[in-house]
Amino acid sequence: MIHSENIGAKSAILLIYTGGTIGMKEDPSVHALRPFNFSQILEEVPELGKFAYRIDSYTFDPLIDSSDVEPSMWLALADLIEERYDQYDGFVILHGTDTMAYSASALSFMIEGLTKPVIFTGSQLPIGIPRTDGKENLISSVEIAAAKDADGHALVPEVCIYFDNVLMRGNRASKVNSDHFSAFRSPNLPPLAEAGISIRYNKSLIIRPSDWNKAPKFHKNLDTRVSILKMHPGITPQIVRTILCGKDTRAVIMETYGAGNAPSKEWFLEIVQEAAAAGKIIINVTQCIAGSVNMDIYATGKCLKESGVVNGYDSTTESALGKLFHLMGAYEDNADVKAGFESDLRGEISK
Repeated sequence: MIHSENIGAKSAILLIYTGGTIGMKEDPSVHALRPFNFSQILEEVPELGKFAYRIDSYTFDPLIDSSDVEPSMWLALADLIEERYDQYDGFVILHGTDTMAYSASALSFMIEGLTKPVIFTGSQLPIGIPRTDGKENLISSVEIAAAKDADGHALVPEVCIYFDNVLMRGNRASKVNSDHFSAFRSPNLPPLAEAGISIRYNKSLIIRPSDWNKAPKFHKNLDTRVSILKMHPGITPQIVRTILCGKDTRAVIMETYGAGNAPSKEWFLEIVQEAAAAGKIIINVTQCIAGSVNMDIYATGKCLKESGVVNGYDSTTESALGKLFHLMGAYEDNADVKAGFESDLRGEISK
């Protein structure tokens, strides 16, 4: 259901509440946290009324806990944004923090040619708590979603995450802290904007559409047959074979050491070669928070490359997952998926 607060005609923003901590307030009758009614958002965050925006709200029913997020929710979000795209200047999605980076990454690949901002945000403390970080995150997200240049174009026509005064490209961010307000980091790309006394935009990094008048393309066919294999000392051949060669798996994201290194033992390389020969798509991403995969430096990396493993460069695992879901849904031929993965589609990798 859409609820509207008509505050003016300068910009129109759709506030989408999927679930998560930010939308909670204490029910004094039972002293427990419950979701509040987002049609009354101005009562909870009266500061929004100082903007000359029309702010509408849409609440998912039922609400979705962050740890229960599934691709079906991404499809619902894509449907909603596509349906309402012409009615709003920007979209703010309130989402639980645990899987926010997965959702932002996936949506960035599902929407091609964005001309309007799609900003994910949330909070570490409920919006009804006195020390909440939710109010600032929400207020600044709305301001960024409504921001336009002198030509009337959106300043940040991308899928982003805004958290603790920093705007990050959605497919570059990861959750790194469960205790602090600075819950997210974008280790391989500087912020697209930083909020202090004013909001400072890093315009040279922001991706803009080639044609502002062209409607975006929504990609809703997702293939989720992806597994993740994290390298660790003591990993066994049985585990590696089960994940890499699983009959129901089309692709595997392999989280390797450092710049893309893995065990050099003969049994490991034989399993990788077996999986590649069976047609599996194997993507090499680093376990490190920052940095990139380079399979030309060390012998083990070179062996992986020769076996057909695809370079994930500086992709986050969250981004690699969303990108694979999208590419595998778009292409039946694995060669096309591999070629697409090594291309920079939405600013998700540095090459």
